[in-house]
Amino acid sequence: MIPVLEIGGTHVTAALVDLREGRVTSRTREPLDADGAADDILGTVRHCADGLPVPPGARWGVAVPGPFDYARGVALFQGVGKFDALYGMDVRAALLDGLRQRPGDVVFLNDAHAFLAGEWSAGTVRGHRRAAGITLGTGVGSAFLADGRICDNGPGVPLEGRMDLTEIDGRPLEDTVSRRAILACYGDPTADVHDIAGRARAGEERAQRVLDDVFTGLGVVLGPRLVDFGATALVVGGSIARSWNLVAPALSTGLVTGGWTPDDPRASAAGARRSREMKPAGPAGDAALMGAARAAVSPDGVGASGIR
Repeated sequence: MIPVLEIGGTHVTAALVDLREGRVTSRTREPLDADGAADDILGTVRHCADGLPVPPGARWGVAVPGPFDYARGVALFQGVGKFDALYGMDVRAALLDGLRQRPGDVVFLNDAHAFLAGEWSAGTVRGHRRAAGITLGTGVGSAFLADGRICDNGPGVPLEGRMDLTEIDGRPLEDTVSRRAILACYGDPTADVHDIAGRARAGEERAQRVLDDVFTGLGVVLGPRLVDFGATALVVGGSIARSWNLVAPALSTGLVTGGWTPDDPRASAAGARRSREMKPAGPAGDAALMGAARAAVSPDGVGASGIR
């Protein structure tokens, strides 16, 4: 059983993963204030991890968003709307020295890389040679995978594999596609994204228009990259993607505009072969945990470009 952590902008999850059986057990989850002080953030992470029945000396896999020095375990968050208080901190040392059962080692990888690796190895895009993954939460995470390996360069792949470094109309992508962008566009300080999604489902035109504009815009900039990369599958995860019925139509419209047309999902139900699939993450939400576990056992370790 491999101990893992998934650190996100609103929560941290700790779990044990059995890669042989593809099982996630002993899951604990706690809310996380990404705008909090460094001691509070790391304290919450440690408290969540300490809830696992882990012997000392175990090797942990940790999925965490960027910017982050994954080889050294040092946080590089600055001006990205989360974890600014951790900038320059040695998170690896904080976990090695701070967990109740001291780890033998801690291996870090990008959370979107972990997500796509997990979905490819045992999830919704299994069997695809070239696939892409997007995570929608406080920001936009991304990963591109070819023959089981994460790519950080090549045709269609953005700089460092990061869609958040791309632009829409000359502005950073996350000025249009992110939690803060959705809230700013909607303009109600009492509403969070889940409230806006609920209002859209209830028929409110303003909420629907805001979400449509956001996800159509994402599709328009992502579509040409999927074409150039030769992706046959796109899997979408993250907290916002749980409102798939609201995300999928607008995202599909944008992808088509960008030149990447997902097949009709009814085709697979009819037994037809699908050449381009757009899918939500698996319902259990275990992909990033599975990917982090694979990183922990990888003999080659994890670098900036993810996992072998």
